Amino acid sequence: MRVSLKSLGVAAATAALPLAVPSAAQMTAPPSTPIKVPCARACMEDVADQVLKAMAARNPSSLPLDRTARYTEMGQEMGFDNGLWRTASDVGVYRHVLVDPATGQIGIFATMKENGKPFVLGLRVKVEIGRITEMESILYRMGSAPGWNDKGVPVLEGMKVPKKAWTDIVPASQRRSRQELVQTANYYFDGIQNNDGRGYYPFTDDCERQENGVYTANNPGLVKMGGIDIGGMTCKAQFSTGLYGIVTEIHDRRYFLVDEERQTVLAVAVFDHGGFKKSLTTPQGQTVDVGMFSKPSSILLMEAFKMKGDKIHQVEAVGTSVAYHLFPGWGERRGAPGAK
Repeated sequence: MRVSLKSLGVAAATAALPLAVPSAAQMTAPPSTPIKVPCARACMEDVADQVLKAMAARNPSSLPLDRTARYTEMGQEMGFDNGLWRTASDVGVYRHVLVDPATGQIGIFATMKENGKPFVLGLRVKVEIGRITEMESILYRMGSAPGWNDKGVPVLEGMKVPKKAWTDIVPASQRRSRQELVQTANYYFDGIQNNDGRGYYPFTDDCERQENGVYTANNPGLVKMGGIDIGGMTCKAQFSTGLYGIVTEIHDRRYFLVDEERQTVLAVAVFDHGGFKKSLTTPQGQTVDVGMFSKPSSILLMEAFKMKGDKIHQVEAVGTSVAYHLFPGWGERRGAPGAK
């Protein structure tokens, strides 16, 4: 595990990189009205709405962007005159906004369209002293992964809003601290990395996980490995198979948003599949061929966790394949896989 105790506090998404060169849109745009300070939940949700509408309109100049604001898309640095800022075309129906007024961080899961084609967006926005200083997008485009992922967009559109469990305010007497919430989220990543089925997996019995809009737990027949219907299992039962051992490393973990009122954490991480494991053995002794993961590959994920006490109750994620061992553009660069 490469997560320091310091990172289990108010972990920032600040980049250890030089300030970005402003895009043409930032340099030529007239000053926009700053976001009011302080900006609490309702204000931050309004900022999220403004950002999605600006993206669909391909009009970043309508936003109060700081002149040093950075934007990355799928881990790649670019200006606000490139990527989705030139191809986004519509805001969809589904929207899940997470906020952390204490750090100015906003997280957004939403459906949108790109030149008329639907996709699922994960977006991080940071607000500092009335200006947007950072944006980071991760998206799932239909057709870019195994077919079952594509079913998620209509699922989300039908939902329109996240399940009520996500937005419930937890009584103060039942809340865990920021550090405790991040620690529980980190147990999730630790439980997947080199998973052997014998670790600590803090899930509620009714835990649900949704990835790119598709429920990937308690969903029989969705995903099978070696004849084991792993998609039909509960969250904890899945981890207890040891079959997530195909994930050899989860790196560049950042826990940038913590909502103590709603007991949620939002993180970004890169899942590496080393491609060198030919089979895995469950704790019950069953050997499963995992030859389908025979080459190095990675997935970049934005993942949210809703806690109930000290256990994970809900998981929502957006992610897709990226270059192996991708550096996601934020945080500190580090060495090669396995380097200490």
